[in-house]
Amino acid sequence: MAQELQGRTAVVTGASKGIGLAVAEALAGAGAQVVAAARGSSDGLDTLVKSGSARWVPVDLTEPGSAERLAAEAGAGVDILVNNVGSAPARPGGFLSVTDAQWRQTVELNLFAAVAVTRAVLPGMLAAGRGSIVNIGSVNAELPDPTVIDYSAAKAALANFSKALSKEFGPRGVRVNSVSPGPVETDLWVGGGGVAETVSAAAGLRPQDVMAQAAGATVSGRFSRPSEIADLVVFLAGDRAANILGSDVRIDGGFVPTW
Repeated sequence: MAQELQGRTAVVTGASKGIGLAVAEALAGAGAQVVAAARGSSDGLDTLVKSGSARWVPVDLTEPGSAERLAAEAGAGVDILVNNVGSAPARPGGFLSVTDAQWRQTVELNLFAAVAVTRAVLPGMLAAGRGSIVNIGSVNAELPDPTVIDYSAAKAALANFSKALSKEFGPRGVRVNSVSPGPVETDLWVGGGGVAETVSAAAGLRPQDVMAQAAGATVSGRFSRPSEIADLVVFLAGDRAANILGSDVRIDGGFVPTW
């Protein structure tokens, strides 16, 4: 199944690093031509572009009209859309520390960017009578955490948005699903200013202690790898998942203790 997406065009947002880069690489590995949307490039994305499997479209999806520009750059015939762009700023001070501006920034990037890009790309999919949209959510949609309260709320809304879209457009050939990772080895967690560093500073711990606590809360005893999220996205994007619509697939190493 190495080339199962041969001849298809995939748009991936937030594609310069972390889960987004891993998804772009995996889709390209499966034969898709990738339109990689990100504010800036990276060594990994540069390598992918040089391989001829991807194009980088510089875009800030919080700016007005950016989704339409991205869709125009991608052109007609987008088969796959992966709405990945997002951020999870840690709020160690809890709810009362989060300003209105911070709420708007988080919701803008984690929800409205997906809404806008989907709105821009969906008409082409409907005209073709087929397409697959995968939205990257989070276990925090169903496991709210006061230290990422605005992120949790935005991801819950994204999961709801995904399900509603699947009901409206599934009968017209466009499948919509979401993926909800638990802790993943990305800059969001382990990078400078990431969750581990911010929470540890507030709690008087070391970043590695915070990460060890999070990993210890999983059944597998470790964070997920970006490539593992990407493999799931490739599956959902392809024909092997032809009858999977409106699902939210959790990949968290058993982090969420309920079913």
